[in-house]
Amino acid sequence: MKAKVIILPGDGIGPEVIGAATDILQSVACKFGHDFLIKSYLLGGCAIDSYGTALPEETLEACLEADAVLLGAVGGPKWDDPTAKHRPEQGLLGLRKALGLFANLRPVKPHPDLLEASPLRRERLEGVDLLVVRELTGGIYFGQPRERRTHNGEVQAVDTMTYTESEIRRVAKLAFEAAGQRRRKVTSVDKANVLECSRLWRQTVAEVALAYPDISLEDLLVDAAAMHLITRPATFDVIVTANLFGDILTDEASVLSGSMGNLPSASLGETQNRHGYPRGLYEPIHGSAPDIAGRGIANPIGAILSTAMMLRHSFGLEDEANAIETAVAATLSEGYRTVDLAPAGQEGLSTQDIGQIITGKLA
Repeated sequence: MKAKVIILPGDGIGPEVIGAATDILQSVACKFGHDFLIKSYLLGGCAIDSYGTALPEETLEACLEADAVLLGAVGGPKWDDPTAKHRPEQGLLGLRKALGLFANLRPVKPHPDLLEASPLRRERLEGVDLLVVRELTGGIYFGQPRERRTHNGEVQAVDTMTYTESEIRRVAKLAFEAAGQRRRKVTSVDKANVLECSRLWRQTVAEVALAYPDISLEDLLVDAAAMHLITRPATFDVIVTANLFGDILTDEASVLSGSMGNLPSASLGETQNRHGYPRGLYEPIHGSAPDIAGRGIANPIGAILSTAMMLRHSFGLEDEANAIETAVAATLSEGYRTVDLAPAGQEGLSTQDIGQIITGKLA
């Protein structure tokens, strides 16, 4: 296969973890006989510094022409001024919207040898294997009006949560399709007791469920879902939820795996690449972690597993994706750990070292 992959290292630890992921991708190409054209562009804070905008035109054009995009992380204290015209996160949100990426898939399946790395008791983690499907292009992150204004003599800030039936229906359908390949259960998370948006969400998801009579549907309020993710996480199969709720809940779910650095994600839409698969954006769910940036100790597993998701969803390369996931599992089973996963008394490996170990285990 010949494919064009755009790399967006981003800010903070992004370049470090994407470096390890790129090594994996190149190793896969060599071992399985593929030709991946890999090019790197700026997005986020580094793009603001160089271009004055978080999403430069040349970056956007390259991503629109690519078969898939692999992203590190964006943001950092340098660009945290809330009054700034340009912020790193605008680049990521703009890219998702431009690519029409309406659903973010975040799998959570703790490795059996990492259960002690989680703050939860082992018995609550056994059997956890869930997928969060987060809506990406609607909700409060994109609703208008979105502004600051003067009201009754003081500054008032306004953000608008808005959803249409079609936006809800397409992400719900994707969630039910995913559940059909898993354990046939969808949990829809909303705040229907308070929000009109959530009442439309619940109604629309219920209508979609009628087309999937063999899949059970559970409705949960977001506060109850946050509690159950900690008290009974193994009861979830596929969770589908709105943009804001998904953003929060998946960070919470990351502790089930022992570290946010372990979790990958895939952002998918309706547009296909030249191979007939979804042109997706793939990224670890962690942020830019500026406190450890440049120290070479970041956990690259989330970025590496995001590469596996890219091979599976955007290229249909199931064997290659399985090879990466098997290599990661074998590395963890043999006790290799980065700093965030290392137990007390064990020195963690560097980003580069664990990346090389995983690469060496590729089948």
